[in-house]
Amino acid sequence: DMRRFAGSCRFVFNKALALQKENYESGGKFIGYVEMAKRLTEWRNGTETPWLKDSPVHPLQHALKNLERAYKNFFGKRAAFPCFKKKGQRDSFRYPDSKQIKLDQANGRIFLPKLGWLRYRNCRDVLGTVKNATVSQSGGKWFVSVQTEREVEQPVPQANSAIGIDMGIARFATLSDGTYLAPLNSFKRHEAALRRAQQA
Repeated sequence: DMRRFAGSCRFVFNKALALQKENYESGGKFIGYVEMAKRLTEWRNGTETPWLKDSPVHPLQHALKNLERAYKNFFGKRAAFPCFKKKGQRDSFRYPDSKQIKLDQANGRIFLPKLGWLRYRNCRDVLGTVKNATVSQSGGKWFVSVQTEREVEQPVPQANSAIGIDMGIARFATLSDGTYLAPLNSFKRHEAALRRAQQA
């Protein structure tokens, strides 16, 4: 299901990008997200791509928002022109609506629309209010990244916390409080491994 959902989002992104290009070449203006979302409804209800209905609608809509953001970054000269997505490269989809996501950290599980409750291996505690969740594939495994919002206290600098550093050769760094850091000698330590890697 996750592979199908990622494929559907990729299809929607590519179809919308092809439509934008075709529209531009015929002298039309950029098609905004609202108009493109109407096209998405037509694609989901049409006879050519009825399988789009099997995927949750919010990730599909978010694919269109990603395309609009890519165009804005291009127009703002912050990025290159959007290109078509390829299967197996950064396969992912995002649930942007926090109301549809349920997180049960105590039991290591998460609820996502049209996937149900899924067990996950927790790498760190999720702090704050859940805003969205992105499911992605990497190295044959699936990952969920949860974005949250929370208040963080500003760190208060402590008095007399400044320290002077003297960089050297025999000692990597000598601090003004008398302590020092030994050199890492990273090249010497990894020289054999580097040689093997170069031969390979």
